[in-house]
Amino acid sequence: MRFQFRGTRGSLAAPGPDTVKYGGNTTCIEIRSDNGDIIILDAGTGIRSLGVELAQQMSVKCHLFVSHTHWDHIQGVPFFVPMFVSGNELIIYGPPDPLTLNGIETVLAKQMEYPHFPVGVAELQAEISYETLSVGQTVDLGFARVSTLLMNHPAMNFGFRVECDGKTLFYTGDHEPFSNIYSPGEESYADYETVVRDRSKEIVDFIRGADVLIADAQYTDEEYVQKKGWGHSTFSQTLQLAREAEVGMTYLTHHDISRTDDEVDAIYARLQQEWQDAGPDFEMAREGVMILVG
Repeated sequence: MRFQFRGTRGSLAAPGPDTVKYGGNTTCIEIRSDNGDIIILDAGTGIRSLGVELAQQMSVKCHLFVSHTHWDHIQGVPFFVPMFVSGNELIIYGPPDPLTLNGIETVLAKQMEYPHFPVGVAELQAEISYETLSVGQTVDLGFARVSTLLMNHPAMNFGFRVECDGKTLFYTGDHEPFSNIYSPGEESYADYETVVRDRSKEIVDFIRGADVLIADAQYTDEEYVQKKGWGHSTFSQTLQLAREAEVGMTYLTHHDISRTDDEVDAIYARLQQEWQDAGPDFEMAREGVMILVG
């Protein structure tokens, strides 16, 4: 199994000379089995480059797993070229709309409705099917198994555990560690603390032993003070998760839109010093880099 970051940016695409190294496209990860089968995790603007490459082939079949339907994770769907070509097949998996309980197909179709986009879903030529996922579901693709875990984000957001070719990769989607909304001494504090502890343990146990962890790490600890509750992790929170889950390699992604390459480099250097004796192994996610899971 191998994978490539097609997009590493969070919230909004940030192209330009200051984001060349780590990338300016929003979240998209391409996974390939040893036989060339394709799994795509999320469909931010980074999915466009993948689609352009796949358009050079005939009879493309892809499995697209959408962690959640916030704009930066689905905005590339209308620009995925294989959808416009007859003979291609795309299966899209994702969560339902938590308010209307409509399926993933309804949510994705909205962004291609007039006046938002000139081409409607009915005009697409590829064979497109949808599967709305549930909590704890495992999808057997034949060449791989993809299991869902509900994460903590201001949307119904799934983390995906991908088991393929004897290797395991876990992708968090967007995630903020659970915390107690009550203060010590308040009536509900103890009960809620139990919920926080149990949900946190569930995530660690689900990830445990993965060869690769690809995780949301948008903020520094200093930035998090002002952005707690926004649904994202800090670098240190994510590395703590990786250490507890005893994963092989962690890739920190969902880079903040304001973060330049030099700033990412500086944060990486600081983290290497702070975590050099504590594990785990980690790198900053870089757009365009193909990685073999060894």
